[in-house]
Amino acid sequence: MHNTTNQMSRRHFLATTGAIAGTALLNPLSDIKAKTTGISAPTGKKLRIALVGTGGRGTSMWGRDILKSYPDYLEFVGLCDKNEGRVETGKRIIGTSCPTYTDFEKMMNETKPDVLIVTTMDSTHHQFIIRGMELGADIITEKPMTTDEKKIQAILDAEKRTGKTCRVTFNYRYSPHRAKIWELLRAGEIGDITSVDFHWYLDTSHGADYFRRWHRLVECSGSLWVHKASHHFDLLNWWIDSDPESVYALGALNHYGKNGTIRAENCRTCPHTDKCKFFFDITKNKNYMELYVVNEKYDGYLRDGCVFKKDVNIFDKMAATIKYKNGVQVAYSLTTYSPYEGYRIAFNGTKGRLEAWIQESKPTSDANYDEIVLFKNFNKRQYIQIPFGTSGHGGGDALLKDQIFLPNIDDPFQQCANTRDGALACLVGIAARNSIASGQPVKIADLTSIQPQEKKLYKRIL
Repeated sequence: MHNTTNQMSRRHFLATTGAIAGTALLNPLSDIKAKTTGISAPTGKKLRIALVGTGGRGTSMWGRDILKSYPDYLEFVGLCDKNEGRVETGKRIIGTSCPTYTDFEKMMNETKPDVLIVTTMDSTHHQFIIRGMELGADIITEKPMTTDEKKIQAILDAEKRTGKTCRVTFNYRYSPHRAKIWELLRAGEIGDITSVDFHWYLDTSHGADYFRRWHRLVECSGSLWVHKASHHFDLLNWWIDSDPESVYALGALNHYGKNGTIRAENCRTCPHTDKCKFFFDITKNKNYMELYVVNEKYDGYLRDGCVFKKDVNIFDKMAATIKYKNGVQVAYSLTTYSPYEGYRIAFNGTKGRLEAWIQESKPTSDANYDEIVLFKNFNKRQYIQIPFGTSGHGGGDALLKDQIFLPNIDDPFQQCANTRDGALACLVGIAARNSIASGQPVKIADLTSIQPQEKKLYKRIL
């Protein structure tokens, strides 16, 4: 790929493309694109935060990390989880002295938070988003916003009814590499986008982990079409700058679940550990032992479940054709048992092609950057190197949280995701599920009151 006869100086190109994209963005596509979007507490007071769902993501990214990073701007006033042991463990991990609850209504009524952070099981997000807004809080929710079209409509109706807002934390938008792709596309470097090829690979560590946990059940996660792929569909919606219109999909369970030749209830009790390449020794993870294993007695949840349990009912390979309102066609796939983690993406346009091959489980090498390749019609290929991010999810986590919690942070790349964004990302996966069930394409407009727009609508949130 690195043909020296048809490439320019990479260092020179990295410098010049930044200037090109920056110039293009001086004239924003929307007059609200660059407005401040941080959450603000009443003058002289800290933002009052309540958190429901004290599992791994809630206690780390949306607990300990934000308390450590923004102590001058926020305080936790309540933690809630249905597991009485885990909520107390979560309190210690986060490092807060706030009260803990197993009764959500009681927490909300007693603590009266400004903002509720929702990090529970996906299928329950809607309950806490809706009731949180009804009880006076703005919402920050982990993706996916929810798991089916009826729940999406209920959230949309509640937001309209209460006047509160919901922000969906699509941290993938914030990684420098993906933001650079957005810049190049907005600057017209390949002309008008006509089609996209997007293929995501989960490896035999991370990918398998979804089949150990509650995510393996479609009734809990909405399947990986929703839990995982909503991340990817949101990126597509953001990059393409249009709304998805229809989806046709295929999917199957070919590797995990019923396909295994050996199985057990969970890894700790398995008699086949010497044979199984998917054996996961949870006892080596101190945090998981304290957060999950010690608290199994309260709800029976096994964090180290067998990937070959016969109750697995989600797909482990998926493919979809997505048509956008502006005419862009997307070929998407997700594989959950790849030898490496990452993705390949290519945008075809009227003036060229933009592509990247990203390995998220980094290979052993001296490289400290991700690379984008720009092909312009009738010109030499050009390379852009984007240094690795310094926080989780490709450098996106810290940037996302800064934009949420610090005052006067602008949004020049339209990275803030509101309820409509969260809904559309889920609806692509929901439409894919429905398409597989019916064998027919599914129209996004038939699922909820959201009507796809040829050009995305932008709205300031929080």
